[in-house]
Amino acid sequence: MITLKVNGARRQFDGDPEMPLLWYLRDEIELTGTKYGCGEGLCGACTVHLNGAAVRSCQTPMSAAAGKDIVTIEGLSKTGTHPVQQAWIQANAPQCGYCQTGQIMQAAALLKTKPKPTDAEIDSAMRGNICRCGTYQRIREAIKLAANSKPAAAPKAPAKKA
Repeated sequence: MITLKVNGARRQFDGDPEMPLLWYLRDEIELTGTKYGCGEGLCGACTVHLNGAAVRSCQTPMSAAAGKDIVTIEGLSKTGTHPVQQAWIQANAPQCGYCQTGQIMQAAALLKTKPKPTDAEIDSAMRGNICRCGTYQRIREAIKLAANSKPAAAPKAPAKKA
């Protein structure tokens, strides 16, 4: 039995320990924001955080996730207010959007370790994430915006009527 945390929730898996984490996330617990791209760990569409580090979930066996904290795009911010998500919107980064969850997860991991990255550091960190639409300039701009932003406040709950 493999125990792990996904987006803060304790989970258990009693299957093949060599099954890729991607298939567990998508097929077993129906978190479909993490995308299948190439299946070889080369495109970055399946990027998630494993104990805070960006990893390719298509190449990460369930055995490597045992006892670890996994964060998917669904867990980055329940309200979509993570600075990277907000910057992506502001910079109009996505075109078709397919790669964007992996791009966002990679960028969030970069900014966690390097809060004010240079262009060269951004390019280096994002190199393994492929955008077929070629929106790399807008992605870099979004990362710069996120690096210079303050975290957005969580939306306020509506006032209760008496």
